[in-house]
Amino acid sequence: MDNDHDPAAQGNSPQARARRAERALPGSAFGVHAGQPAPVPADAVIALRGEALAPVLDINSGVTVERLRHEQDLARSGDLYLLAPVGYFLLAFDTTVLQVNLAGATMLGVARANPGLHHFRTFVAPAFLTDFDGFFARSLNSGKGETCRMRLRMPDDGGLDVTLHGSADGSGQACRLIVERAEGKQAALERSEERFRRIVHSAGEGIWEIDASASTTFVNPRMAQILGYSIEEMLARPLLSFMDGAGMAMLEQCIAERAEGVPVPWEYRFIGKDGREVWTTVSTSPILDADGACLGVLALVTDITERKQSTELIWHQANYDTLTALPNRHMFMDRLAHETRKADRGAAFLALLFIDLDRFRQINERLGHARGDLVLVEASRRIASCVRSSDTLARFGGDAFAVILSGLDHIGSVERIAHAMVAALALPFEAGGDKAFLSASIGIALYPPDARDTGQLVARADRAMLAAKNAGGHQFSYFTPDLRQAAQARQSIADDLRAAIALRQFEIVYQPIVSLQSGAVHKAEALLRWRHPTRGLLGPAEFIPFAESNGLIVEIGDWVFREVAQQVQRWQHSIDPSFQISVNKSPVQFRRDADLYLSWLDYLNELGLPAHSIVIEITEGVLFEGATQVIERLRQFRAMGLQVALDDFGTGYSSLSHLKRFDLDYVKIDQSFVATLENDVGDLALCEAIIVMAHKLGLKVVAEGVETKVQRALLVDAGCDYAQGYVFARPMPAQEFEAMAAAGVPRLPH
Repeated sequence: MDNDHDPAAQGNSPQARARRAERALPGSAFGVHAGQPAPVPADAVIALRGEALAPVLDINSGVTVERLRHEQDLARSGDLYLLAPVGYFLLAFDTTVLQVNLAGATMLGVARANPGLHHFRTFVAPAFLTDFDGFFARSLNSGKGETCRMRLRMPDDGGLDVTLHGSADGSGQACRLIVERAEGKQAALERSEERFRRIVHSAGEGIWEIDASASTTFVNPRMAQILGYSIEEMLARPLLSFMDGAGMAMLEQCIAERAEGVPVPWEYRFIGKDGREVWTTVSTSPILDADGACLGVLALVTDITERKQSTELIWHQANYDTLTALPNRHMFMDRLAHETRKADRGAAFLALLFIDLDRFRQINERLGHARGDLVLVEASRRIASCVRSSDTLARFGGDAFAVILSGLDHIGSVERIAHAMVAALALPFEAGGDKAFLSASIGIALYPPDARDTGQLVARADRAMLAAKNAGGHQFSYFTPDLRQAAQARQSIADDLRAAIALRQFEIVYQPIVSLQSGAVHKAEALLRWRHPTRGLLGPAEFIPFAESNGLIVEIGDWVFREVAQQVQRWQHSIDPSFQISVNKSPVQFRRDADLYLSWLDYLNELGLPAHSIVIEITEGVLFEGATQVIERLRQFRAMGLQVALDDFGTGYSSLSHLKRFDLDYVKIDQSFVATLENDVGDLALCEAIIVMAHKLGLKVVAEGVETKVQRALLVDAGCDYAQGYVFARPMPAQEFEAMAAAGVPRLPH
């Protein structure tokens, strides 16, 4: 019958909805014949801004329904047609039921949740076993499909005549089987419609029909129950009215990733009538008319709230201390590894403090464990009050705590915090009406001076704590008995640094920043070296932390700026009038008065240099030092005409927000991403995304650490603007740089 003339197939009656749903699902009523693979429902997406439904593939632009179903079949070969009015099975080679839809499970009287407990062959009437075995063997080896009529044994001991349609699964490891009752077409249709209504209303999954304007046109009782509404309350309401902002963002992200071919689960968060969060998995199928136009979407919804909450609870218990709600040892070690990597990238240092409460055992024995727990909770609160929000405090177990002080620029900061902790923990504790008195022993180990390995760093902080405890407690101690010598050595380096400026022991080398489009070298990064009189040439990681901790970095940074300004003036005459040099900026300098920066502007004016000749490079670590202060400093830079680059982009937190929030000109992709471009598709995709995003925001992109021709070629293809790395040249003195620029960088084959 032509559906255009079938009243039951039009309108919004239950019969019409059943008809539309059947057209979106497999079965004999809509064209599955022997030799044809079962069609797979196509995913549909919701365009949030327009609040309108549209298929992932535009069916109205010439893409046929058959092609749409075929492509979705390849993408979603594991989907079950839960609502098909015919039985649908996926069978292993020994006829074990791997998957089954609702109609098939009802037909055989088995639980859909545990289909693997049954072999389909056991349901075949004995007289038809030989026929079934031959049919099954042919189906497994047939790409076109096979058909066979036979009788099944039913749970009520009766027999059921059926037609089987079998074909090999796309993986070649299973057989797809469609089971239809062998009866008259009209009787089959009536039985199919009745079965469909029964399945829909008794299904354990929620069923949600949404029209082309994203409004609800049908829900079954289970769907209404999942969200806590009545059926009548959900009808005619838009889908988005059941989501909050976070849920809509989750949906939008999932749709975008699906459109890009990223395999992500359809997992969404809805808001129930009582305001609670309802987590679900959703499988969608478009409802198509006879011409292939999309009328709406049929969604199968499974409530996974309890499972989600259990997973989150398990994760929280595995990573947090139940008494103090602080991170536990497991999470602390993960944070420590992350912070040491950040310290390596930023040439900074961090301190690990290991804190043990003196005489806590006596408090437990005198007051009991319950009151001892109150003391531990209060102790954790006092320790937390002594550290910054960006630092990490954890309970290591018992009465032991640990703190990571990251991004430090002065050793005095560590001692100030340690003194504050010792004083705070020495104050009386209130423990259920009783007074308790404690003190604390604190061990301090520094990264990287004291250890490069996180496990060794923890062990050394623990040893320093024991030294403090053995000395009587109520104090802090650095690692090892000879740490005083290390402190003296640091002081000696500080003295040497003071002399280095006057004795002109610092040198600046320059690394070319090459235009990937033209190969021209009109930019360079200035890198500081120290030619120590006894230790030889030192890189910045060997002395910058000490310069920062002693405040000398400000004076050194001022010297570097003025030297670079003179150099860029020379190169604007000899190489290119628009030549730029980038200089790195320490977090410590952001906390200094603006007078220093104004003197820079005066110096540039004195040299007759445009302010944009200098690019100030900052790392994301600088951005964590205090957003308000950073924004003010960047504003001052830009007001002066200096340009700003964000270095090591992608290695810190909230990188995307930094591009919008801070006033930047360049983004420098961290070399850790560039190093794996040839072998890691994910890093290549990330680099491409950074480049596109930066360009949309009007920023230029520089790739760091480019060491191979392949990396360069991939960056060119991705549209990257500039690159620097050993494939072009290593950092070199100014004279060598000028000679190299005059000769020109060799054009590498693309």
